[in-house]
Amino acid sequence: MNSEFLPDAEDEFREAAVQIQEVRIKDIIVTEDTITTELMDGRTISVPLAWSWRLSEATPKQRANWEIIGDGHGVHWPDIDEDISAEGMLYGIPAPRQRMSSKFKLKSEKKRTAAKKGIPRIADKAGFR
Repeated sequence: MNSEFLPDAEDEFREAAVQIQEVRIKDIIVTEDTITTELMDGRTISVPLAWSWRLSEATPKQRANWEIIGDGHGVHWPDIDEDISAEGMLYGIPAPRQRMSSKFKLKSEKKRTAAKKGIPRIADKAGFR
């Protein structure tokens, strides 16, 4: 076999490799239902507004006040202190809702915390739960 007709492994790799581009935001539009970004490479990503609980609860004026941060890697809404990354939108990662401070724990959360610490509930002493 003549080796000049065999494909070079490096050439094969170059042809098969997918060029990975950075995901960077060029523009953004927030409506009553969606967050839509136009990326630098021409793609458009749209996610439900509910993915950002802060934006969902914000006024239209607060939603309209945004700035692109990190050379296009994210968007920041200063009025509501919300940040969304381009990769988070692309890979479908909704904004997590922050846990309430211990001062404002729900009753069910207080019960779990007390149980972990071995503190009996008052209802336990009375013989019912």
